[in-house]
Amino acid sequence: MDVAIIDERPRPADAILGAQIRAARLSRRISLRALSRTLGVSPATISQIENGNTGLSVVRLGRIAEALNLDVSHILTIDVDPENPKPRLVPPSPRSPARPRSTAESTGSDWRTYAPLNFDPVLQAALEEFVAIGYHGTSMRSIAARCGLSVAGIYHHYTSKQQMLVTLLEYAMTDLQRRSDAARDEGGSPVERFGLLIENLALYHTHRRELGFVGASEMRSLDTANRTAIADMRSIQQRMIDVEVEAAVREGRFRADHPYEASRAVVTMCTALPTWWRPDGPSSPEQIAEHYVRFALDLMRYAPTVRK
Repeated sequence: MDVAIIDERPRPADAILGAQIRAARLSRRISLRALSRTLGVSPATISQIENGNTGLSVVRLGRIAEALNLDVSHILTIDVDPENPKPRLVPPSPRSPARPRSTAESTGSDWRTYAPLNFDPVLQAALEEFVAIGYHGTSMRSIAARCGLSVAGIYHHYTSKQQMLVTLLEYAMTDLQRRSDAARDEGGSPVERFGLLIENLALYHTHRRELGFVGASEMRSLDTANRTAIADMRSIQQRMIDVEVEAAVREGRFRADHPYEASRAVVTMCTALPTWWRPDGPSSPEQIAEHYVRFALDLMRYAPTVRK
């Protein structure tokens, strides 16, 4: 069952989004009945959505986009008139990566490399507002003012403030996971893999401190379904560390009395970096990462030689 993250009462934005969905469906030459069958809902439900008579969750919007073989971003950029939201049948582009990628991400190169983020102006403005005054203090109007668009223009790109937050956190966790996988794969032993994963966490939470700050401070602002999804992604990160800690303990390399708790303490100290580290401070991200790997090994009571 979808958990709505948009008010279920019809709003102007619902009419615009419904028109965009209808235009996308027609451009793909998919009937209303065929789409409803793919999604497992009634044709009446799709009709209500397309006519703007019901709110729509981000989860269901994603499923509709997938059924149409499109990105959500392409649906949201179909041109419709806010005053008369009948679609102009301009075929949107086929599915392509929806989230912005840095040069390193696009090429799959060094996980230690951080190119500038390339968020669209609306998402960048939302990120800056969330960092400056928090999710609940941010309004669609303040985001619009920051990026120089009208409020109606914002709704061409994102259906809600919640969707912006989810997009930011999903991007952060997906990017972090890609880098974590690459970092771990360089290690030849549990201790090496542990050190590389901690280095990666420290680098990410300094180079991407704004995303890290929002991730740490705004989990409580997510609706239930979105909070669960992001928490699951975080659990994968923690489990990656746990696996290497457990292996190092078995080999006698880590001798912490409470390795499970120490593992969580290590991850927490990395994710807390955005609360105090600043680019103009005395230590670079690389220096911080080097220090934090040493801190982590100390917490684990690393033993260079195996006890006999």
